[in-house]
Amino acid sequence: MRQKFKYSEALREIEDIISAIEGETVDVDVLTDKVKRAITLINACKARLRQTEDDLKDVLKDFGEGKPAAAPSKDSLFE
Repeated sequence: MRQKFKYSEALREIEDIISAIEGETVDVDVLTDKVKRAITLINACKARLRQTEDDLKDVLKDFGEGKPAAAPSKDSLFE
């Protein structure tokens, strides 16, 4: 089963990876894997930010046109 993406958790993991690399606590044998994981997380965070930006533009556009914004379902809030 696929886990839901959590932006804050991904950001925390990226920060942990960076700290480990900067602190030179990452074993050279796993360095490549850590960097690949960080890149995957960064790309996922960027995609989430783009989606959030698009969603906000839609909401604000509707707001500016005087249309009531549809309330998001509870399940769709932080998928």
